[in-house]
Formats: sequence, C-alpha cells, structure tokens
Amino acid sequence: MICAITDLGYLKNPEQFSKKDYWQLKYWSAISMFLAKKIIAISKSTAKDIVRQYSFFRNKVSVTYLGYDKDQFNLNISQNLVRRTISKLNLPKDYILYIGLLKPSKNLEGLIEGFSLLKNKYYGINLVVAGKKGWLYETIFEKVKKLNLKERVIFTDYIKEEYKAPLLKGAKAFVLPSFWEGFGIDVLSAFAVGTPVIISNVGSLPEVGGDAAIYINPYDPESIAKSIDYVLGLPQREYNSLVKKGLNQVSRFSWDKTARETLNIMTEAIFSK
Repeated sequence: MICAITDLGYLKNPEQFSKKDYWQLKYWSAISMFLAKKIIAISKSTAKDIVRQYSFFRNKVSVTYLGYDKDQFNLNISQNLVRRTISKLNLPKDYILYIGLLKPSKNLEGLIEGFSLLKNKYYGINLVVAGKKGWLYETIFEKVKKLNLKERVIFTDYIKEEYKAPLLKGAKAFVLPSFWEGFGIDVLSAFAVGTPVIISNVGSLPEVGGDAAIYINPYDPESIAKSIDYVLGLPQREYNSLVKKGLNQVSRFSWDKTARETLNIMTEAIFSK
C-alpha cells in the first residue's frame, strides 16, 4: 500500500477541528502510514512534519509536488470571459480574491482585519471570498459585521470550477493567508493566469511561491495589509515584472511531472523487498 499525506496541520492546531475530526485524522493518518510501504508527501514541509512527528517512518517518505491544469489556467483567458463571469456572479469590477474553504486554518479573519486597514485608502477595491463553508466558520461572518465591512466583503459560497480561472484573471491579487498549507494549488493557478500572489510565509507555501510571491506573516493583520497595499500600489512596469516571475515559477510544476514521480515511487514500492 502507498499512502499520500497532504499535511499534518491538525497536529499543530487541534483547536481548529472538532474533537471527533481531530482524533479521526490523527489515528487514521498514523495507521495508514504504518501500513504503507511508501509515503508520498506533497511538499518538503509536509515530509519534514511527518519525520518530526513519526521519525520511524523516515525511510518511507518521498516528496512529489502537485501540478495545475494548464488547459484551464493560462494567459489566454479573455477579458470578455472575465466580465461575463463577474457579471454572472454579481461581483464588483475591482477586487482582491481568496479561493478556498471557510475554515479556521485559512485565516480569513486575519485577511478581513488586514483588508479593513485599507478600506479607506482603496475605497473602490472589494474583497471577494470564493468558497463554501467548511467548519467553525461563524466567527468569519461575525468579524465582517464587527468591522462594518458587509458592503465590501463579498461571499460567493461554492463556485463552479469553470469560474475559477476568469475570477483569478480579473483579480488585482490572489491572497492566501493560511496558518498552514500542505501545498496550495490555487497559488499555481493564479500565477498561470498572470495574477500577483500574496501568501503566508509558513508551511509549504514558500516552496510553491518561490521568489514570485509576496509574503505575509499570517499572525499579523498589518503585515497582510502592507502586502496588499504594496501590490495595489505597484507601477505597471513592476506589476508586470511580478507577473513574469509568477509565470516562470509555475513553469516548474506540472501534472505530467507529478505522474512520472508518483509512478517511480509506486514501482519502487512494488519491487522492493
């Protein structure tokens, strides 16, 4: 058996899960790794966490990065498609974007608080939160209400996969302020469509973002605000340079490469004694 582990974030922040979910994740993952001949980690960060928590699995672990859909996420997305998508979802023209589940580890409360620090400077910019409700999400909506941002923070709930590329293309920036990520495929998707990326400086995200992303301290709303302010204030030439860095970074990832490396690990597992 081969086991793939995305992340062990639940061990770092157990308070972000219900007790039932936490214990299921903890024991199911441990049992799966114990029974596996090989363990695939989707980032070096996750691999280090596995070895740190379960040192006796050290010789089983290999790293295989994920890829992204080049046919869906690329520079060929038309502005007409962007406008139609924004209109269909009833969204504002100018926005920064978060895509993902609404759950504690994504640090949406920190993002909303950081955005609130800029609401007067960038009155025409809104924050779009695209994703369905996960768990323990109630305080996210409470934060919006408390900061009087109900007109400036738009929640789309679940969005169809076909809307992701034009939404990313139309955004001034994609922001992922997570406390922890096993990988972060949406970072690659944003790079691929030519949208600047602002991400946390923790977990696997620096591996995915390389020197092409703008980094934040997820525990500091002012850090989030400063990074958003930096990107929104970039002159066109520097903005274009940041976009180019993103395109260079995303070229290092592909599902073909993921498949080849995974096949090699599977072959090794089959023929090893």
